[in-house]
Amino acid sequence: MKGRLLLLFTALLWFGCQKKGCQIPEEIANVPVKIEVEQLEKRFYAINGLPQMQQFLQQEPLFADRFLQRKSYPNDQLLAQNLLRMATDTSLARLVKQSDAAFGDLTEVEKELENGFKHVKHYYPNFYVPPVKSFVSGLSRDLLVSDSLIVLGLDFFIGRKAAFRPQAPQYILERYEKENLAPSVMLLVSNKFNKTDFVNSTMLEEMIDYGKSFYFVERMVPCTPDSLIIGYTGQAVADVQHNEGKIWAHFIEKGLLYETSQFTIRKYIGERPNIPEISARCPGRVGAWVGWQIVRQYMEKNPNVTLPQLMNEKDARKILDQSKYKPQKK
Repeated sequence: MKGRLLLLFTALLWFGCQKKGCQIPEEIANVPVKIEVEQLEKRFYAINGLPQMQQFLQQEPLFADRFLQRKSYPNDQLLAQNLLRMATDTSLARLVKQSDAAFGDLTEVEKELENGFKHVKHYYPNFYVPPVKSFVSGLSRDLLVSDSLIVLGLDFFIGRKAAFRPQAPQYILERYEKENLAPSVMLLVSNKFNKTDFVNSTMLEEMIDYGKSFYFVERMVPCTPDSLIIGYTGQAVADVQHNEGKIWAHFIEKGLLYETSQFTIRKYIGERPNIPEISARCPGRVGAWVGWQIVRQYMEKNPNVTLPQLMNEKDARKILDQSKYKPQKK
């Protein structure tokens, strides 16, 4: 019971500290970025005939190519017929209504993305902010983030009250909530800047690569709790913070940092409900979380290193050594 109370106190303390120091600096707030999400689902689900659907595809060629995967169909006629069945499906109409109820006119999402992209433009002035569109895909695709287009699959992020939810384990469904949408977009944006080399990669290299991506998101959306960035519950974050020294000791004692077996690496980096090799309460992907803590400490110890310099750094051993990361067991 005492241990449980300690974890709850840790979680409350952590949540209480999240709001401090997350105000957007004036020089970032003044970056000229304006996000207006075009809600394609409103036009799409009003279509009731094949000519209208064909016209929709003509009006949205990039969306058809990138999000709807037009090239996977023999011809546009077949694609339009399939999409018309989707647009007139009454069960999907129910998802559209629930999406409208959950997100409204997307003002809140627009503001979150706008603030995120202001930060991106601050660090990378030449970055082009692509147009952003939303869609209800019938749970076929959650997000598209490319250099030319961003699409938000809103039906994935309606949350636990949705009529239909993605076919995924509960620990993954936890990440498909409204508040996870903007951090998820920024995590995909990080791929553009995170220089990695997966040839003969070790556990440490993958940990640091993930850590750099999470750190990028942290800097782009600084008011966002850690739980939403990595996709853990608040309790899971409190648990790993409390047991950080024990988790690190496991990696060291088992000689895992320079492990090259993908089977072993995936145990600690890949999707799992937990990592019983450490503890039944240790959440999956904990290697990525540890990589994030190493990167955080590296940036604290090296205040002259800029975010672009960090994202360009491929030497995982250098980041570990200069971070002086050595959490102690409690």
